[in-house]
Amino acid sequence: MISNKDKKIVKDALWDNNPITYQILGICSALAVTVQMKTALVMSVSLTLVVAFSNVAISLLRNYIPSKIRIIVQLSVVSALVILADQFLKAYMFDVSKQLSVFVGLIITNCIVMGRAEGFAMQNPPFRSFLDGLGNGLGYSCVLIVVSVFREVLGSGTLLGFQVVPQAFYDAGYVNCGLMVLAPGAFFLLGAVIWVQRSISGYVEQ
Repeated sequence: MISNKDKKIVKDALWDNNPITYQILGICSALAVTVQMKTALVMSVSLTLVVAFSNVAISLLRNYIPSKIRIIVQLSVVSALVILADQFLKAYMFDVSKQLSVFVGLIITNCIVMGRAEGFAMQNPPFRSFLDGLGNGLGYSCVLIVVSVFREVLGSGTLLGFQVVPQAFYDAGYVNCGLMVLAPGAFFLLGAVIWVQRSISGYVEQ
């Protein structure tokens, strides 16, 4: 049975303490892999699995890790999981892996993954660490998917590769927004998402 405290761990990561909109972490990948929704989805799943299972592994090992080398151990665990994810994508989703380029490998240095390992998994049992990793991964994923939907529809007129802007619009003179396929477009959209989320949540800078 999941307690209210366990539910709060996931809920906070999804909204009140979202790693992107509140903590401003993982911005590089949010800007780089959201041109298409497909790549954003794959990146989201990859990071969510890595952060969830690295949290579990670090939590299981926390009482055996010497404090002086804890960061090295955490990096080793995360690196192993990232390599597995990267090899899986190269084997079964090679085209997407090429589009993601180095960004799957860079999950190793993602502040969300290392931050949750150090800030939560080192002090909490495995199940709660898994929930924390899952919540933060899903919170990250929600923002990536929202940004990618707007970028792909506005920038390419497609969604998951399927045409969603009617041909009649183009015949009438509609032109896709080229800014949306560039990094500045992602930056503006991400800023808007952060502003909307903080406005709704009533966030006030301390």
